[in-house]
Amino acid sequence: MSGEPLVFITGASSGIGQALALRYGRAGWRMALVARRGADTEAWARAQGFDAGRCAVYAADVRQIDAIDAAGRECIARQGLPEVVIANAGISVGIDTAEREDLEVMRDTLEINLLGVAATFHPFLAPMRERGAGTLVGIASVAAIRGLPGHGAYCASKAGVVAYCESLRGECRRHGVRVVTLLPGYVATPLTARNRYAMPFLLSPEAFAERAFRAIEAGASYRVIPWQMAVVAKLMRALPNAWFDRLTQRRGRKRRRHE
Repeated sequence: MSGEPLVFITGASSGIGQALALRYGRAGWRMALVARRGADTEAWARAQGFDAGRCAVYAADVRQIDAIDAAGRECIARQGLPEVVIANAGISVGIDTAEREDLEVMRDTLEINLLGVAATFHPFLAPMRERGAGTLVGIASVAAIRGLPGHGAYCASKAGVVAYCESLRGECRRHGVRVVTLLPGYVATPLTARNRYAMPFLLSPEAFAERAFRAIEAGASYRVIPWQMAVVAKLMRALPNAWFDRLTQRRGRKRRRHE
């Protein structure tokens, strides 16, 4: 296997995942990129000058446990065991619990955003423990800090990522495997393009990727990006419920699936 380090990234077809791939690629890393749109991701990688020896693409949906598990095992067999695995794939859709069809949206969101993180890590965990080294990165969201009206599925899924990664960090520490939880604030991606509310401290995907790359390299266990959103999140967390409820009552809600 090549002496260059290897990163495995899900949700690599656009947004944060694609920006992370570009940042790691420019840093000289080999890449294993996972996306449902495998052909599109393959074309993008070649357009960036990443040849097949440096960048392999695996078509898989993280919601399908067998598919993402197979992609991880194929990566190990074909490229070797990664140094870094980034579980980034996710969706963001508003819900109204009074509407029956939105319960299916919530199921989809939890399966992709939360179960998909665990399924992504699964094939790498035992061999990383055996090696005594490796980094597992879960992409959560600042939306994990408090539940927002109309965002119940997304907030719940990202809060679950934070709690899950914290649990996993405790399990992995004695084996030499690091677990990193990243909480993006607002990033200009297809997921946020149609939001109907203000997005303070909005970052480009490239700016987020740069800060995420540095946080992972520094060995951070938990990082809100950008730091200004970390301050906002702490203030929001400290607000009494009555104040928080009044503050968010008139806030725009995320679009539901049919919208």
